[in-house]
Amino acid sequence: MYKKILLFALAAVLSIAVLPTSSVYASDLMDEPTPSESLELSGERLEKAWERVLRINERVGKKFERADALVEKIQTLIDKATADGKDTTAVQAALDAFGLATEEARPLYDAAQSIIDAHEGFGTDGKVTDAEKAAETIKSLGESLRGIRDVTGESGKALREAIKAYREANPRLKDVEK
Repeated sequence: MYKKILLFALAAVLSIAVLPTSSVYASDLMDEPTPSESLELSGERLEKAWERVLRINERVGKKFERADALVEKIQTLIDKATADGKDTTAVQAALDAFGLATEEARPLYDAAQSIIDAHEGFGTDGKVTDAEKAAETIKSLGESLRGIRDVTGESGKALREAIKAYREANPRLKDVEK
């Protein structure tokens, strides 16, 4: 009997705990919404965006610097594997596509460098001098960087996947012994 009363009391307490304790009120249709900060062209936000796209551009530049050496290194490994009688056609095709995409993306990177060199709307210290021009500069630089990603992204992924598939099909001797 004691257990039944205790279970009933516990169920009652949990039932009450689930009920809401405050009311919800809808806003009037005539209420003025507060303007969004994202719509404002504040200098601080533009300066942060400028710093961010400059960092992204720096990373992209380092990838372009390493791309030639990477293609050369992979080509050497492909040549060695082919000489050993292994099938490297998929990796070779992916490498060729990556090399073409990299060459196609270089003019986009050069265009991004031109935008950075002009830095319209920004002073040499990265501070906003004209908010509208600065916003346009960031927008066009972002478009250039997205164009680079669009051109090289899929071929880079395809190259990684082709190398991964080759490694799975042709494990190294050290990997086989483990």
